[in-house]
Amino acid sequence: MKVLQINVFNYRKGGSETVYFNTSEKLQDDGIEVVSFALKWEENYPSRYESYFPESKATRKGTFRQINNAINYFYHFEAARKIEALIKAERPDIAQIHLIWGQITPSILPVLKKYGIPVIFTIHDYRIVCPAYTFRNGKGELCERCGGGKYYNCFLHNCTKGNYLFSAMMCMEQYFRNWFFNPVKYADGLLYVSNFAKNIHEKYQPKFKSKKSIVLYNTSNHIYDSKAQNDCERYFLYFGRLSNEKGITTLIDVFKDKKDLKLKIVGTGPEEERLKQIVAQSNALNIEFLGYKTGNDLQELIRNAYFVIVPSEWYENNPLTIIESYSAWVPVIGSRIGGIPEIIEDGKTGYVFNARSVSELGQCVDRANNLCEEEYLEFCKNTHNFAVENFNPDNYSGKLQDFYNEILRR
Repeated sequence: MKVLQINVFNYRKGGSETVYFNTSEKLQDDGIEVVSFALKWEENYPSRYESYFPESKATRKGTFRQINNAINYFYHFEAARKIEALIKAERPDIAQIHLIWGQITPSILPVLKKYGIPVIFTIHDYRIVCPAYTFRNGKGELCERCGGGKYYNCFLHNCTKGNYLFSAMMCMEQYFRNWFFNPVKYADGLLYVSNFAKNIHEKYQPKFKSKKSIVLYNTSNHIYDSKAQNDCERYFLYFGRLSNEKGITTLIDVFKDKKDLKLKIVGTGPEEERLKQIVAQSNALNIEFLGYKTGNDLQELIRNAYFVIVPSEWYENNPLTIIESYSAWVPVIGSRIGGIPEIIEDGKTGYVFNARSVSELGQCVDRANNLCEEEYLEFCKNTHNFAVENFNPDNYSGKLQDFYNEILRR
């Protein structure tokens, strides 16, 4: 079997790219040939297929660059030509699409159909049913007004980065795509990374119910054999993007009043300076910003954490934060929203609270802090068991290959 893996970026930019690379690497370990297709970016990792990669908005040059970027937001002519050349050269059996909207665009879908290549969409976000892809409006509130194809609400409520121009572009792209390249028409299979994502897509695209689908949680790069021994300090940990929808203001509001408990915040993002100002004004010396961390530095911070906290205020799908924490035997406190409650067993692998609730999050932090050693170690064992059962890459790869074969037979 030869699998064509398609994604906008060919470098580890975010969670979807992590899945894209992890999937490719595991398939190759299992003896399956993988062909890659992405856009050109300066940050891209080397690829034997990079000569087939079309220009991105960042690498495109010429007098009419901005005009071409606007056109290619809806339909990428070069992407259609390049993927056809790649298909002719490599003859893949099946294609798995990660992210394409507004970048590679649906221009590649008729080409895949032309050559009889079955297509599986991996649902990393909500872009198929929500133009702004987060189900949040311009005020940062949860919003499902676009349900039933009422995508103009994205513009009316300024849903994209608080910018009416961007919101209009996202709105128009959604209408264009659904009129001419509706994913329902081109999808042979759908891979959801949470049951929540499956339910909300089928709610707003009922025809998806007729498509073959599977729910597979994302996998871990490494599941540790034991809990790290940390006798130096006890700290709670947040790691991820510092942006409004992540609920970090709520998190800080809890810990600025719990000066005896340590909170470490790892990551960067548009809210970083504002969050640091809140901490400084509160004289919360127990809250520490560590900036961007990766590799072994990040892993050590996770492994030595007492609890990891995921206070999101949007429909998180299947957070890699929780997967990485469980894989390191670290329990998690998370908000009761999106796909988070599916993978936090309250009172067993962590605690859940209603998003935005400072009082409920504070209660969860107190419950965690008051665990005796025996109770805490039981939590840690439960997270490890959950990771082995649900995030094991060997199990994932076997189920994914079975799904490929099922789609090919159909």
